[in-house]
Amino acid sequence: MNMDQALQTFIAESRELLQDMENALLVVEASADKTELINAIFRAAHTIKGSSGLFNLDHVVAFTHVAESVLDRVRDGKVAIAEPLVALLLSCCDHIGALIDAVATGQTEADPTLTAQGEPLVARLRTYLSGGASAAASTAAVSSPAPGTGNPASAAPTQAQHWHLSLRFGPEVLRNGMDPLSFLQFLGTLGRLVNVLVLFDGLPEAALMDPEVCYLGYELDLDTQADRSTIESAFEFVRDDCELQLLPPHSLQADYIRLIEQAPPSASSRIGEMLVECGALTRQELGAALKAQVCSDASPPPLLGTVLVQQQLVPHEVVQAAVAKQAQAKQSHSSETRSIRIDADKLDQLINLVGELIIVGAGVNLIARRANIADLQEHTSKLSSLVEEVRDSALQLRMVKIGATFSRFQRVVHDVSHDLGKDIALVIQGEDTELDKTVVEKIGDPLMHLVRNAMDHGIESAELRLARGKPAQGTVTLNAFHDSGSIVITVEDDGGGLPRERILAKAIERGLVEPGHHLSDSEVYGLIFEPGFSTAEAVTNLSGRGVGMDVVKRNITSLRGSVGVTSQEGRGTTVTVRLPLTLAIIDGFLVQVDDSVFAVPLDMIEECVAFSAEPGHNYTNLRGQVLPFIRLRELFELDDTCAKRRENIVVLKHAGQKAGLVVDTLLGEFQTVIKPLGKLFSQVRCISGSTILGSGEVALILDVPALIQQAVSAASLHDKNDEHRNM
Repeated sequence: MNMDQALQTFIAESRELLQDMENALLVVEASADKTELINAIFRAAHTIKGSSGLFNLDHVVAFTHVAESVLDRVRDGKVAIAEPLVALLLSCCDHIGALIDAVATGQTEADPTLTAQGEPLVARLRTYLSGGASAAASTAAVSSPAPGTGNPASAAPTQAQHWHLSLRFGPEVLRNGMDPLSFLQFLGTLGRLVNVLVLFDGLPEAALMDPEVCYLGYELDLDTQADRSTIESAFEFVRDDCELQLLPPHSLQADYIRLIEQAPPSASSRIGEMLVECGALTRQELGAALKAQVCSDASPPPLLGTVLVQQQLVPHEVVQAAVAKQAQAKQSHSSETRSIRIDADKLDQLINLVGELIIVGAGVNLIARRANIADLQEHTSKLSSLVEEVRDSALQLRMVKIGATFSRFQRVVHDVSHDLGKDIALVIQGEDTELDKTVVEKIGDPLMHLVRNAMDHGIESAELRLARGKPAQGTVTLNAFHDSGSIVITVEDDGGGLPRERILAKAIERGLVEPGHHLSDSEVYGLIFEPGFSTAEAVTNLSGRGVGMDVVKRNITSLRGSVGVTSQEGRGTTVTVRLPLTLAIIDGFLVQVDDSVFAVPLDMIEECVAFSAEPGHNYTNLRGQVLPFIRLRELFELDDTCAKRRENIVVLKHAGQKAGLVVDTLLGEFQTVIKPLGKLFSQVRCISGSTILGSGEVALILDVPALIQQAVSAASLHDKNDEHRNM
């Protein structure tokens, strides 16, 4: 990994940390146990600051350091976490995110505009830091022992005024994109490097050197006011690939002598001279330490657990349990490191290749059937099974949990509820539901509009809710679940509901509905998705202009999805969005009308039955239930040049509704690679895409929700005409 790749990793991880920080801030105030959440918020800011220093992003370090200092005081109980501080820290999250976004565009130096935007935040943060210096002074005074007291000379505190760092890099540091010099540069931002000793005792002969392997180590004296955690943050990216020992100022002499004893003999004298120079050891103590190193026994010391058991201080069972727990923690850490980041473009390329493989495989199967060679058919059948497994595995790689998208709305509800002066809570359910990464990315904006609309139009004011016998706090619920091969997302509020009569009156006024025309509840509520339609009495910053709901429906429809509304006045509204699990490859079922072949998503097919219906009727009796149907031949105006043949009905299901599809021939299952239609066909109804058959011909993929809606509407209109004629 080079530095550019490491920087991209830093950007991605920083954004994840900011999201985690924001999520924790949104719930910390209401949490009974705030300690873990506060620690998580602090760790996120601390990690971003430390990682930024590795890339010389001093402006990010400077701003994050102030926020981290405030969080440190919160963690120590010196500052209470309350709504004003939460709002300030959320704004700080936004500003750090803006700084990271600027870095992502190549802006590694401070942007004056962003700096000016951050100055008010820094000023507000510093109001929480008053009195911090006195605490540090008192801590320093306590650390100095009183004259005439203390331990034996071998363990007495030394006169060293600096932090001492003993650092040994692992061999993979360079390969992982880390530059050893960058750590010195970051430490220089924390204080003054008094002494730097570079160790290269592990360097092999020139002929045996690997230019990508790191053989270096450092011994450093650092004059700084920073604490241990701040210094350790400099090594955040190499924590698992280095050995680091930190000795604070005025450490025990025995600690410094132990450094010399642990060092290689060739480096111990140089480390000793460095410690003498900074006042950590005297010449006599250095000589004694070097002599002791030469005479020391090479045998390893006994394990701590063995010593404790021998001295009967700890039972043997306790030591065994501790060892087992360590092994479990190590195994858990090993499993975590098995996950890797994959560029989304590479994943999309893999899906495209799998799609081409499916098309070619279908062609091979067709040739095998025509050749009628048993061995060839057997092998192509095995090949098809393997291709199907590869397809499922590749698609699984693109599946992500929708919880990350839902979590974004915690901040939206927090901010918008304050703007509206309403008390609104967000309830999230089904966050572990998985769907295609592409669908997740494109559904975020429509859901954002639905949530904001529910808060503005749906949830009433606290006074009105109390008058109606409701709790003062309103609730918006986001839920996701799988149903019949689709993912269903609902946005539900417990507000005042949609005014059915007002919507209908507005639609008649605008000429969308003829006066006296009867509409079902779903049809009336569906009018809110018409362009420019709005019943709001006043325009607000959030809504009221009639712009947005039509865009929501258009965006959902472009994903081959559908949206519907149910509502009860005074009780609330639920918007239901149905989406396909994936946009790339599906299991299809091929049907034929004359010479035209169509594909139907297999998970939307209930069954196939022989055609039976009374002449002139567009519905049939399916085991005692009325099933409306639609003829593909009539829908697409296909020529009826062939002789009359036996027809079949494909029973479709979607969103609790059923309808039949009358076709000539059932061709069977087929792995369907979805190819989008061009802009020229964007307005064609009942067609959602196309696919390529094994013969190389193109088959159209039918839009099942649109077909069911058209069949139900046609049957309803036919019944009304019959009633009118019978009157």
